[in-house]
Amino acid sequence: MPRGKFTNHKGRNRRFTNPEELEEERRREEQKKKWRHQQGDDTSSSEDEASGDKKISEEESDDSDDSSSEGEVKAKGVSNLIEIENPNRVQKKSKKLATLNTEVDSKPQLSRREREEIERQKAQAHYQKLHAEGKTEQARADLARLAIIKQQREEAKKRREAEQKEKEDAAKLKTAQTQKALGKK
Repeated sequence: MPRGKFTNHKGRNRRFTNPEELEEERRREEQKKKWRHQQGDDTSSSEDEASGDKKISEEESDDSDDSSSEGEVKAKGVSNLIEIENPNRVQKKSKKLATLNTEVDSKPQLSRREREEIERQKAQAHYQKLHAEGKTEQARADLARLAIIKQQREEAKKRREAEQKEKEDAAKLKTAQTQKALGKK
């Protein structure tokens, strides 16, 4: 017995449910569900609403009778007696495996900077492709400049060849004159 003026009353009158009782209650509920299913009346009755069990569609009950009783969430306290119509209340919904796989496979959401960087890289690659094909203004200007340089080089080459020919002709002429001069003497 605690000493002092104040005593704690919490947990003094607690009564724990016997596991055998819980197992027996679960068996009774399963038998009721099977009987209702056999009778063709699978909709929930007033007893189910009072006990706070979740409604199970016929498809789910056909697929897994054992797993549906294990997956049900039991209400605590008096919450099974009170119907809550709160539009802001969010109930956890079980997701199917197919929806989880699609969520994982979908592209991750990129930040604004990442999206802009990817767009910038795509634009740069597109510009380089057009530039290589000669379709941009800068490429046209470069090609025009290259054409002018080629033309200037060709003219310079012709001029050098002409000067070389003139030198050769002058040298031949000079040697011919010297030979004539030597031949006259």
